[in-house]
Amino acid sequence: MAKDPLRSLLISDFCIDNLGRLLDNDESPPGTTTLVAPYGQVLPLLMNPESGHLSPPPDCVVIWTLPESQVSLFSTILTYGNTPIESVLEQVDIFAAAIRNFSSRARFVFVPTWVTAPYRHGFGPLDLRPGIGIESALMRMNLRLTEQLAESTNVYVLNSQKWVQRAGSNACDPRTWYMAKIPFADQVFKEAALDIKAALQGLTGGARKLIILDLDDTLWGGIVGETGWQNVRIGGHDAVGEAFREFQEALRALSDRGILLGIVSKNEEDTALEAIENHPEMVLRKGDFAGWRINWQDKARNIVELVSELNLGLESVVFIDDNPAERARVSEALPEVFVPDWPKNKLFYARTLLSMRCFDGPALTREDRTRSSMYASERERVSSRQEFPSLDDWLVTLETQVRIEPLNEANLQRASQLLNKTNQMNLTTRRMSQEELRNWSMSNGNRLWTFRVSDRFGDAGITGIVSVHPEGESVRVIDFVLSCRVFGRGIEEVMLHTAILHAQSISAREVNLEYLPTPRNNPCREFLVKSGLTPGNEDHFFSWSAEREFAPPESVKIVGEPS
Repeated sequence: MAKDPLRSLLISDFCIDNLGRLLDNDESPPGTTTLVAPYGQVLPLLMNPESGHLSPPPDCVVIWTLPESQVSLFSTILTYGNTPIESVLEQVDIFAAAIRNFSSRARFVFVPTWVTAPYRHGFGPLDLRPGIGIESALMRMNLRLTEQLAESTNVYVLNSQKWVQRAGSNACDPRTWYMAKIPFADQVFKEAALDIKAALQGLTGGARKLIILDLDDTLWGGIVGETGWQNVRIGGHDAVGEAFREFQEALRALSDRGILLGIVSKNEEDTALEAIENHPEMVLRKGDFAGWRINWQDKARNIVELVSELNLGLESVVFIDDNPAERARVSEALPEVFVPDWPKNKLFYARTLLSMRCFDGPALTREDRTRSSMYASERERVSSRQEFPSLDDWLVTLETQVRIEPLNEANLQRASQLLNKTNQMNLTTRRMSQEELRNWSMSNGNRLWTFRVSDRFGDAGITGIVSVHPEGESVRVIDFVLSCRVFGRGIEEVMLHTAILHAQSISAREVNLEYLPTPRNNPCREFLVKSGLTPGNEDHFFSWSAEREFAPPESVKIVGEPS
């Protein structure tokens, strides 16, 4: 089911139409419909809430300016004048304040950093000297801009220096500037469009979450089944071995920011895992992988099984394999999986991985940094299930604890992340920025709670949110969101118990839920059906009389209650 394109607005002090066309013509999700504001009207547009360009409010705004246009004193520095940096930074503060005030009028605001043309030589060896150099001043200006915008949770400063670097020495063409007021070459705008689309994809819940890897000649050099684990190429005084070790280090870095790693390989499992655990140069160990399928079965089938085991969707997956035939098989069988072209030269593996944009996300939370260890704990948890004859007996042994907290500044980032990334146990799959979520929770009697889950195997972090809105004598559940990692352990019942308890506390007569179906959130409907809620005349409506108690499961200890 295609979603409506995002409404984008480009605000600039130069002609930026090329960027608008590139954004709208890019077929990768999410789609955009872009409006370009008249160039040169940056501050009037930022300071005028009644502007026609803001009706209806845009989803995304890009504010891309030239430093000398918004910070007039920087023009003096460009002509080698002597201007106190403190005065320059005061003008930066004024510009940043205008962006902060404007930011509430859009879901997402992107502000590319300021750059100078690569052909500008400046002061040569003195160009980074504080108080003298042009680039020194520009670095200070960009740092100040970033610091001033850091507390605006829906404003993202983008590094435009990368776009100019990738475009090379012809990134800025004086001819297009003098003839059309276009300061950058098309390649710069192409790089900008790619970064902006990747950011929008991450902000709307479309970032990739799982890298599935082949092993032989992908994670290490050589075929372990033929050479033995002692002789695979990784690390050591060997260019290829060093390249594989750096590739694994890059994978570990992605794991540390919340990207899961998995293995699908045609190999003997014992032999492959022995290599991972025993080779002294191996960066990644068994505990770094959320799961694996190491056998001689079809890789597409193995990917489906592994992704299902991890409670993720195929659209979350990146598959990396050195074999073009295997890549083609997976691409054809599983079009939702992203299968990047992979270089033949193994020395390019790390570079290729580090250049990928598909992992871009809007936040980095505590849960992200510990996600791999959480999945390792989950393997232990699932293994312990086999020791008990019934699910109820097993749940009791987990010693699950759920801490309920109202939305606050400490948990806002994670709550917004869950809202925007969770697809399966999600009542409506609505998406909101942190700022929008904070404002919504503080208006019209709305309430939102987060649910932190832990058990004897470890702390899963904040994995659920519930929000409600009063409607006359009833309460409507707006968001009912739970991470797939804790499905089926009674957390869902605790969340529903919380909403009903709140309704009772304000003397409401009924709790209502409207399920909005998507291709992936049927697990939420299945839970509502089996929970004893009263279905409405249509399949998507459910209710519960607040005169009735909804008891949470005895296997879960609740800390905190809604107020």
